Amino acid sequence: MTLHKREKLVVIVGPTAVGKTNLSLELASEFEGEIISGDSMQVYRGMDIGTAKASPSELATVPHHLIDIKDPDEEYSVAIFQESAARLITDMNQRARLPFIVGGTGLYIESVTHRFQFSSTSQDPELRERLQRMADTEGAEALHARLADVDPITAERLHPNDVKRVIRAIEIYESSGYKMSDFQLRAQHSPYEVVIIGLTMDRAKLYERINHRVELMIEAGLIEEVRGLLDRGYDPSLVSMQGLGYKELIPYLYGEITLEKAINDIQKRTRNFAKRQLSWFRRMPEIQWFDMTDPADQPNNVQTIKQILAGKFQQLPNI
Repeated sequence: MTLHKREKLVVIVGPTAVGKTNLSLELASEFEGEIISGDSMQVYRGMDIGTAKASPSELATVPHHLIDIKDPDEEYSVAIFQESAARLITDMNQRARLPFIVGGTGLYIESVTHRFQFSSTSQDPELRERLQRMADTEGAEALHARLADVDPITAERLHPNDVKRVIRAIEIYESSGYKMSDFQLRAQHSPYEVVIIGLTMDRAKLYERINHRVELMIEAGLIEEVRGLLDRGYDPSLVSMQGLGYKELIPYLYGEITLEKAINDIQKRTRNFAKRQLSWFRRMPEIQWFDMTDPADQPNNVQTIKQILAGKFQQLPNI
């Protein structure tokens, strides 16, 4: 009997601004790899600065996937990501390329590494519209509280501002009597021959980097990017427009708040997001963590990671 050979996969995770992009480019270049974006926002065209996409020159360094594949008003979900990423991983393995999933959206990444099973429960447009009205009139917190009453596990995982997914979770419960958490079964072991690298950093330094990066995004033209999206008719209520850096600048562009408040709001929300990212990833026991706080330690960290990959996949770097 022939044993099934598991497909190879490298995953690089960590909070925003910790340095995932630079590491992934170096590793993918040396190990004949290709990068799959594990970010729920980088799929949208025209949303480049606020989503911290790699630059055109960086994107040209190694092949990238699942970036700029949707318009901001097109639907995208973790189930779509899971299917697309799995197909790409198979294709790369067949072409003797090493796939790297790189990003900070924990649910998206873990849905692939541990093959979550998602509900195919039918949709109820009338219920969805009613729940959206509830969010509009009573607020996202009230809608989230309703979910917490029926499915506390999913409510703990979803942020109150993630209205679309909160609505979907309530919709699944109302239409089937089952909780979304009942449908999202996590395989005990990954179906892949996987190495998961986690990058972390002293919280004070990480927050400093986040604050500085937001300032650089403003200098790079984030305000103009958001204004352009509004001018092209994209509704502020779209899931894409609720992303970090976009949601906070819309009221500024409408003259409702000052630029200083908008920037402070982006920085604060991004810091909170980084905290939630770390909380998610620290629940994954398979991650091998590397502290990127001290720049002097980084060469040793990178060398150790290269040795891990070479040993796991019996593959020498392409230096």
